[in-house]
Amino acid sequence: MRKPLLFLCLFGLMLSASAQNKRKLSPNDVYHFQSIYGGEISPDGKWVLYSVSTPDSAKNSTSSDLFMTSWDGNQTVQLTHYDNGGGNATFSPDGKYISFLSSKAVDSTDNNQIWLMDRRGGEAFQFTHVKENLQSYIWSPDGSKILLLMKKAKKDKKSKVKPPIVNTRYHYKQDIAGYVDSTTTHLYVLDVKTKKVEQLTDGVYSEGQAAWSPDGTKIAFVSNRTEDPDRNDNSDIFIIDAKKGATIKQLTTWKGSDTRPKWSKDGKYIAYLRSTADDTFINYDENILSIMKPDGSDARLLTASLDRPVSNPTWAADDQSIYFTVEDDRQQYISKVDLASGKINQVIRGDRSFSAIALNPKGGWLTEMSDPQHPSNFYTLSDGNLKKITTVNDEWVSHIDLANVKGFQSKSKDGTLVSGLFYTPAGVKAEKLPFILFIHGGPVAQDEYAFDFYRQMLATNGYAVAAVNYRGSNGRGIAYSKAIYADWGNKEVIDLLGAVDYLTKQGWVDPNRLGIGGWSYGGILTDYTIASDTRFKAACSGAGSAMQLSMYGIDQYLLQWNLEIGLPWVKKDLDRYMRISYPFTHADRIKTPTLFMVGQNDFNVPSEGSEQMYAALKTLNIPTELIVYPGQFHGIRVLSYQVDRFQRYLDWYGKYLK
Repeated sequence: MRKPLLFLCLFGLMLSASAQNKRKLSPNDVYHFQSIYGGEISPDGKWVLYSVSTPDSAKNSTSSDLFMTSWDGNQTVQLTHYDNGGGNATFSPDGKYISFLSSKAVDSTDNNQIWLMDRRGGEAFQFTHVKENLQSYIWSPDGSKILLLMKKAKKDKKSKVKPPIVNTRYHYKQDIAGYVDSTTTHLYVLDVKTKKVEQLTDGVYSEGQAAWSPDGTKIAFVSNRTEDPDRNDNSDIFIIDAKKGATIKQLTTWKGSDTRPKWSKDGKYIAYLRSTADDTFINYDENILSIMKPDGSDARLLTASLDRPVSNPTWAADDQSIYFTVEDDRQQYISKVDLASGKINQVIRGDRSFSAIALNPKGGWLTEMSDPQHPSNFYTLSDGNLKKITTVNDEWVSHIDLANVKGFQSKSKDGTLVSGLFYTPAGVKAEKLPFILFIHGGPVAQDEYAFDFYRQMLATNGYAVAAVNYRGSNGRGIAYSKAIYADWGNKEVIDLLGAVDYLTKQGWVDPNRLGIGGWSYGGILTDYTIASDTRFKAACSGAGSAMQLSMYGIDQYLLQWNLEIGLPWVKKDLDRYMRISYPFTHADRIKTPTLFMVGQNDFNVPSEGSEQMYAALKTLNIPTELIVYPGQFHGIRVLSYQVDRFQRYLDWYGKYLK
């Protein structure tokens, strides 16, 4: 008995040492966290092609490179080592080449071009030399042609003095893009042998989301061809023969949105996503999986009964069913619908998030999956069995003592049942912990059982953290999302406070050490909540706004303001604007020390929203700071700024909650 006992003692010591070697997350872990995306299966079904975005602290930015992993996950090869390589990567239809977009120029052009690489080895070479701004591309099924989606490139006059910005469009501002010009995206076909390019579409409308028919003779695409596309959220599906001078035919006429056309393998049907709303503005909405014949007839809504958003439609090998992902109450799972019976069956689910699916032509499926303890990676799925085939972030995560995550449900004071996620530091009992309510943006999004760098950062540093899917979130049905229509800062706040009440009543969080924060709509709700309740001892409001009337015309949501809130010069609408501006107009109610953060060039929720609230609290002598990140948009891209933001979170909450 002595040898087994000795072995068990040594094994226990090894486990204890391993646990002790783990550490909490630090802001500098921004420089370690990689992102994986793509997931293209080779025609022979043996390999998976994907991209990995890696932080580079020396350059203060990320670089993207291509990798290829065998279907069994036993062999991984890095294909590129470029700072700007790997976008839109895929296999050529014959499987001989890997193609991708890169702006690494070898000639006079510096815009994106298609590059090819022999998958057997060797250097990539530039294949196209187009002068237009190449947005994306799709190989024809037989590989003889490539569909290019391009817009005219802006002329570079190389002048030190920039010309005036002339705006003529209704939608004239967009985050990152800046002031929007009238350049439109069109379809072109490139002959692979001759390199000749023919333009298929032109005019004042843009085309996108294009898909070849299986026989390569037609192209389905999405466009908004209403009289003034800027004044509505319509999109329809059209079809055109893949030859110059062909006539465009409109297949759908829904006033809402029809998107993401996917041909069946026999070419008899097109699957697509249709919005639930037949309206000019679609925000609180969810997609329904639909099908139609290539002439637009026999249109059927397949998932309307789910009352949940679906995405990633993928035809089964026999064209008898379609697989898709479903967002449902903190989960995102894979399901399928049988076309003959209309029956919907779940394929695989659980407390995790599946974000993509693709069919292997030789059998089985590829999916991307994450859970609260594991960042996204690719997995194969066969007969309900998952097998992990990529290991991005695995080594780094193995050294982190990640927080524990569990689901909970709270009841708001009006009886609404609200779902959330609760994070606690590893090895720490959930008992009167300092607490941070960290609110998601959108608002039409959901917090789910997936790896969350932000909340893990806060939780591993000693806080209980909650993510709450307040009304306005998706994953709970269309009525739940639309409940906040034109009534911001009301039901959401009721739900958020109800969750805090529940967690406090359980004894898990300390009612005297409550913090709150969020980014985008999460920042907006932070402002609403601290103006409604003084229990919070610290707040971090990121890229938010409070004086909503002042946002009219300076952000990218002019259409939403008009159609949801109304026209400021109409009395009843002005009253609504003022009602939802209460964090600013009643700033004297706020007692919470608040840190405001925002990107200097944010056109989504402009910096004025944070500046106004900072000025108000400063005037009222409430402890506050304003952090503006130079040259940044709604999302903070510069790595050192991301590190700075995390450190400021920890410092601000630490000052008031610990």
